[in-house]
Amino acid sequence: MPAKETDKKPSLKEIGLPEQTLMGLYNNLLKTRLLDERLRKLFRQGRFAGTYFSAVGQEATTVGPTYGLRDDDIIGPSNREIGASVTKGVPLHIIVAQVYARSTSPDKGKSHPCHYGYRPKGVITPASTVAAQTIVATGCAMAFKIQKKDNVAVAFFGEGATSRGGWHEALNYAGIHKLPIVYVCQNNLWAESVPATLQASIEHFADRAKAYGFPGVTVDGNDVLAVHQTAAQAIARARAGEGPTLIECETYRWYGHSEIDPADYRRKEELEYWKTKDPIPRTEKLLIDLGVLTTERREALAQEIEQEIDEAVKMAEEAKYSDPEEAYNDVYSDRFPIQREEF
Repeated sequence: MPAKETDKKPSLKEIGLPEQTLMGLYNNLLKTRLLDERLRKLFRQGRFAGTYFSAVGQEATTVGPTYGLRDDDIIGPSNREIGASVTKGVPLHIIVAQVYARSTSPDKGKSHPCHYGYRPKGVITPASTVAAQTIVATGCAMAFKIQKKDNVAVAFFGEGATSRGGWHEALNYAGIHKLPIVYVCQNNLWAESVPATLQASIEHFADRAKAYGFPGVTVDGNDVLAVHQTAAQAIARARAGEGPTLIECETYRWYGHSEIDPADYRRKEELEYWKTKDPIPRTEKLLIDLGVLTTERREALAQEIEQEIDEAVKMAEEAKYSDPEEAYNDVYSDRFPIQREEF
């Protein structure tokens, strides 16, 4: 019996992305998920202090926009963008050392867990202040324009950040100066315990871009291909000097705001619905249908990633904490200000 039209499997030509890109996206999705779940488990075992901010369920919102960026492109993450650091190429032992607050972390253990930053890969160390990374990334985009570089900045934030004054100032400034930046809003419906319906009366947060004179687009944030292709267009637009784009990714975090939040303000049915839209198996099915991925290849890849995570955790747990005097270091720059005429 011939297959029904609805049963027809997609082709690489129809997808419009090469096999290397598809596997690259999937590899980073899987690595982010396995690392994230491991760190959640380690926190609950009391292996590191503070808390932990999980991104399980919304990995596609960070992997999709970051995949394909250059090392000298800048990303401005907040505390739930572990996938952006993984995809940007930050070594896992560096990420785990930061969560563990060890001396081998780029911040020498000074920051709260999940404040990932890594200068060699262009990852700004985020601050705890909501939307602060949006402002810094906008400043980096302005620097790229002054220096006449074709680099871009990508800033990540939740829908709750769009209620902050600094967020609006950053987007207004970027719109006026047509800066090379892409703003990625991860609308996971909850700003900690505040639902999106109590934050704004608009249906789509992407509509806020209209006030600042540049495009806003809403995409399925659990479809990594849709997110990647939308972001790639926005990044190309930014590199060409055509200004910013605001991308709203509709998604959902499976767990609480952090591991000390039971998330009992949400309905169980809501969570179960969103689990059916899990970006990992969704991507796996597509790649299997395309003939790009097999179950055996998936298991081999997961085993490789787990081994890499094992090594990263071992390195972090064997590393020392910094001496108290480390708090006095890296407070001020020892470089002289760059003169404007040098640009």
